[in-house]
Amino acid sequence: MTPAPHERSGRLGIGIVGAGKVGPILGAALAGAGHAIVGISAISEASRERAEAILPGAPVLEVPDLIERSELVILAVPGAELADLVGGLAATRAWQPGQLVLHTVARFGTGVLGPAVAQGAIPLAIHPAMAFTGTSIDVSRLAESYFAVTAPAPVQPIGQALVVEMGGEPVLVREADRAAYAEAIATATSFSSAIVDQATGILASIGIEAPGTLLAPLVRSSVENALRRAL
Repeated sequence: MTPAPHERSGRLGIGIVGAGKVGPILGAALAGAGHAIVGISAISEASRERAEAILPGAPVLEVPDLIERSELVILAVPGAELADLVGGLAATRAWQPGQLVLHTVARFGTGVLGPAVAQGAIPLAIHPAMAFTGTSIDVSRLAESYFAVTAPAPVQPIGQALVVEMGGEPVLVREADRAAYAEAIATATSFSSAIVDQATGILASIGIEAPGTLLAPLVRSSVENALRRAL
């Protein structure tokens, strides 16, 4: 049985479900803080290669085995898959009392983890507000990032501590505010990408070589000025 939070040492055994761009990076950051990677689930060849590149030597395990062996489970899967994954594992009684379960989807709080909580798991919703590349450069970028943390009040310090260990800055977001938070994140991400794509396309059409290089200082300074106005 997984020990309760007050019975744990500072070192957690971490299992990561999902070897996309986010899960391995968070795992690497927590491993760097002294936690142990129990394993990671990876289905496609690309995800296996990414897992090996970011977490060399970490065992690739089936999800039920991963859940059974882990004190902290990171569910780094697309939002559309999260509820079914949590519910499916609950149907097999996979979740363990006292086990920390953390998901990384921006729009959900801890409500989506309800089936795991019903079996005694401790819920955390932690979303890093950064654009991931899925490469090792992301680990250092975490140090410049803010993380939305949603959790029951007694669990919030655990979520905040995990974020700090990853090098980030925790920001508490209420359960009812996760949808608005996700909208803000999506707006900033899609707007900036669309504007850059449109501008570089126009410059390329008039024969400008390396339009991204030309625009980079302008875009950076414009964004920095806009962010200063929001401070």
